[in-house]
Amino acid sequence: MRPRDVHLSDEEMVCAADGELSAKRAAEVQSHLAACWTCRARMGELERTIADFVRLQQAPGSTPPPDSGRAMLKAHLAELADSLPVTGRRYELPILAVAALAILVAGIFLFSQTQPLVESRAIPDPRLTPGVVLPVTSRDICTDGAVETTHVVSPAIAQAVFASYGIRRPQPGAYEVDYLISPALGGSDNVHNFWPQSYRETVWNAHIKDALEDHLHNLVCTGELDLATAQQDISRDWVAAYKKYFHTDRPLPEHLAFLKDRPWE
Repeated sequence: MRPRDVHLSDEEMVCAADGELSAKRAAEVQSHLAACWTCRARMGELERTIADFVRLQQAPGSTPPPDSGRAMLKAHLAELADSLPVTGRRYELPILAVAALAILVAGIFLFSQTQPLVESRAIPDPRLTPGVVLPVTSRDICTDGAVETTHVVSPAIAQAVFASYGIRRPQPGAYEVDYLISPALGGSDNVHNFWPQSYRETVWNAHIKDALEDHLHNLVCTGELDLATAQQDISRDWVAAYKKYFHTDRPLPEHLAFLKDRPWE
């Protein structure tokens, strides 16, 4: 057991509330909570915040399962905790930040209920970005070291892409100048294979597409999917492809902060 003056992390307390710790660790956490006023009070705050969060994410006509909401909240708590300085209470994450995060994530779920509008904004204009591929095979893209995991788009390409989509002053960090067909699937650096994909405008954003790109590459390289089919599916409608290959009608919580390609700066 950790020393008494080192408090439990918020992430661990959320896991304890959900019964996701081992029996041994759960007993240790309960022992610590019994002896520590600070952590016991914090535990109560987190449980109330999660309860409010689950109530907020209920949407008329379509109810996301509470477990997915909690999983998303825990993932974001872990991400925030890793970015904060270590203190006497392991991670110092203000309860107001947790509450704000819960409301923000719940808002994503509520916003996703307007799916036709959201999805239409997530898909690039096929007249500007039809997708362009290189003459490669699955062997070419699956060879060790054949494809870089991240790509830096040249300033000239980025400027041309923003201009074609009528974006005059793109906000740094708000977009990924994204390949429609990624290099990991044989995509070309041709300007007609790019579009400015927002990280913020829709729930079907650049983080979600990055997760799909990695998944399709893995399917191709394990022989579960033909390369031409993967290229066709992601270029025709990548949101439909995500739903097809992940067997879901909404982004999975673990993909909301998926990082692969660099945002445009």
